[in-house]
Amino acid sequence: MSYLPNIAFLLILSLSLGYFISNIIKLKRNINLGVDLDIDLSVNRKKRWANMAKIALGQSKMVRRPIVGALHAIVYVGFIIINIELLEIVIDGLIGTHRIFSGMGVFYGFLIASFELLAVLVIFAVSVFWIRRNLIKVKRFFEDSMKGWPKLDADLILYFEIILMSLFLLMNATDVNFQNMDNGNIISGFIYPLFENYSAESLHVMERVFWWMHIIGILLFLNYLYFSKHLHILLAFPNTFYASLENKGKMNNLKSVTNEVNLMLNDNSATLEENSEENMNDIMKFGASDVSDLNWLQLLNAYSCTECGRCTNVCPANITGKKLSPRKIMMNTRDRLEEVSKNIDKNKGGFVDDGKKLIDDYISREELWACTSCNACVEECPISIDPLSIILDMRRYLVMEEASAPAELNNMMSNIENNGAPWPYNQMDRLNWKD
Repeated sequence: MSYLPNIAFLLILSLSLGYFISNIIKLKRNINLGVDLDIDLSVNRKKRWANMAKIALGQSKMVRRPIVGALHAIVYVGFIIINIELLEIVIDGLIGTHRIFSGMGVFYGFLIASFELLAVLVIFAVSVFWIRRNLIKVKRFFEDSMKGWPKLDADLILYFEIILMSLFLLMNATDVNFQNMDNGNIISGFIYPLFENYSAESLHVMERVFWWMHIIGILLFLNYLYFSKHLHILLAFPNTFYASLENKGKMNNLKSVTNEVNLMLNDNSATLEENSEENMNDIMKFGASDVSDLNWLQLLNAYSCTECGRCTNVCPANITGKKLSPRKIMMNTRDRLEEVSKNIDKNKGGFVDDGKKLIDDYISREELWACTSCNACVEECPISIDPLSIILDMRRYLVMEEASAPAELNNMMSNIENNGAPWPYNQMDRLNWKD
């Protein structure tokens, strides 16, 4: 009977980690549905590591707004560091010990005291975030795309963090042995008087209840990440590492266009024979109409989105009342990718055409053409997400596959083709323009 708690802990831990790993495998599969993207990691490798350290770990873009940035840093650092004690909980749960690291003496007390102080700071910071979202109602949290599940998800994360930090403090406060240690109960020592009139047996039961609730809460939170915007806790690191190092104003050349030009210039019939009808169709598709046409980094971007709305907040099109929201572009891309993922799961690993696509069914043409291509959203994103690249690829599809573009743009392109300039003047009259 004495081993039942350890067996129960092992079972819960195994099931939780198994489910988490299965979701990570699914996540990797979904991202790999995107088109291959050749990134030469032998070039600028140090710069990529530096970017990841500075942006993802160092939160360099977050602190541009000092108050909010500092609060976010508290939550981020506090939540990560406090969960170092998870190692002790896991060991205790598996082998039946109690505070196995307490043998470190004063240093252990110092560590737990630091964790308790951080826990209080996290609760404070998260409470401020909740007030900003629900009482002050910061505008960028209340556009149409943030209604329903996105808003509930954001609030659930805040509740999760408050509850987990509170359980950590209550677990310490009801642990009589811990309360008798030196320097470790800097915060929980103030909570302990609320429980000191209970018997030792009652305190032990409460401590065990808080212990189990804390560890189960952490495991639930871990598995909730896949379904939440807080997936960026994991994906911010690869997202910033693989982010483009090119100047933000530089647009990439389409491989499909390059391939077509090469085929036109290549008279080798063997090369043409190697390109079957199926391969030719792949080569000849220009731009992106659905998530499978985007590259894997763009799909990683979609899953990494924090839904913070900073991109939309600085978007000149959105500011002037246009329908475009870069945040919505990323959220729609992720939603469509999840729909495709469920389709694949339902059909035993193969996608069955559902008659939908990213353009029109999720993202309207009005949104795409409202973009000014200014890169403000890319510059503002705290983890280097690039909504513009997705917008440009879908625009390319509209123009090059459907010949669908606003009349003004069609006129400009016709003038460039016929006159060598965007204006409707004959090339012979160019010398007259200077007058």
